[in-house]
Amino acid sequence: MPTLLQKILRVGIATEQLDLAETDVVQVVRQVEAKTRRLLGRSLAIREVDAGSCNGCELEITALTNPLYDSERFGIHFVASPRHADLLLVTGPVTRHMEVALRKTYEATPDPKLVVAVGDCAKTCGVFKGSYAIAGSVDRIVPVDVFVAGCPPEPTDLLRGILTALDRWPKS
Repeated sequence: MPTLLQKILRVGIATEQLDLAETDVVQVVRQVEAKTRRLLGRSLAIREVDAGSCNGCELEITALTNPLYDSERFGIHFVASPRHADLLLVTGPVTRHMEVALRKTYEATPDPKLVVAVGDCAKTCGVFKGSYAIAGSVDRIVPVDVFVAGCPPEPTDLLRGILTALDRWPKS
């Protein structure tokens, strides 16, 4: 019976080297980093709010922090409190149970703030439209600066949405 070490030596490296140096993702995330540094002079703090989604968008948002995208390296931080956030990333149609929570989160976020509504459901309520449990789209509850389309949108599209929102940051 071969040992694990023998098997590792026999199989060798089974993964491919991933060259992210010139990919679209790295270009977009570097643009976000540069714009954030220019506008804020520091990292971008994001508070993610699931207002009633199916969690597809959350999977893509979580992908931003994995080793492939590594948004932390580029100064994009997800924070636990809206009081520390510059931007709210809201997913899903807003359920009646999350309506007050979303409003309070928005109010707790210091000015100036940006809101990015993520996914088709955040804009149109998607398959949840007409449900008794839905209060409406995100823009019916809080002001939205940018909608990111997709079901769910890819991480690169999320980054482009954040970049577009930063274009709307108030000039000081």
